[in-house]
Formats: sequence, C-alpha cells, structure tokens
Amino acid sequence: MLPEPSPHGKSILPVKLHLAHTEGRNAVTAYGLGFVAINRVRYERSLVVLPHRLVEGWNVSAAQGLSMEAVAFLATLGAEIVLIGTGETLRFPPLSTLRPLVDAGIGFEVMDTNAACRTYNILMAEDRKVAAALLI
Repeated sequence: MLPEPSPHGKSILPVKLHLAHTEGRNAVTAYGLGFVAINRVRYERSLVVLPHRLVEGWNVSAAQGLSMEAVAFLATLGAEIVLIGTGETLRFPPLSTLRPLVDAGIGFEVMDTNAACRTYNILMAEDRKVAAALLI
C-alpha cells in the first residue's frame, strides 16, 4: 500500500490496532486520514466513543466548530476523562469553550485524533470511565 499524502506533505498510512480483553466494549480498531473504525466498523464522520456507548450524531466537523454546547454535551456522558481528538492536527480550542468540563470537574485532554484513539484504547482497557470525542 502506498502512503496517502496529507495536506501537510507528510505520508499517512492507515493504522490497525489490536487489543486484548475488549469484549463487549467499544474499541478503536483502525484509524487513518478521514476515518476511524470502532469494532471494525468504519466511520467517516465525527463521533463520540465510550466503552459501552457510541454517539454517531455528534455534529462537530472541525476543531474551530467545537462549541460550548458541544462540550456541554460531553460533560453529560458520565466520563471521568474526555479525550478531544481535533482531527489530523492538534488544535487547542479556547479555554472558554472547555468551561463545561472544567465546571463539571471532568478531566480532559486535547490532542490530534490519532493520539486520542490510542489513548482511548489504553484507558478503556484499564476500565476507566473515558469518552473520546473524535473529529474526523
């Protein structure tokens, strides 16, 4: 397979992930430019992944479109930590946008979507209450 060029001139190869002990839970099994696979099902639109729930209708398509209302929704999911994957590149939203998580006492990390996928799988495998909001 030839690498797919990104807009930044880097070559990107899809990555397949394999985890043990994920039965009955949502795991990221692959990701690449423009998609993420949860339990081997490919998604090409932004979504929120929790160990026992998948939210496909999360209507945020880019980091600059991340609103306080979208973050407030993430604060209602019962997660101890929320990972926000901002797409191919890391883009920090304004702190005011993240205020609902701060006010709810929920930990959060902002990273590119690939890093969020990897981190989600590790925390999920540790039985942590984690949510990954993945911008595709």
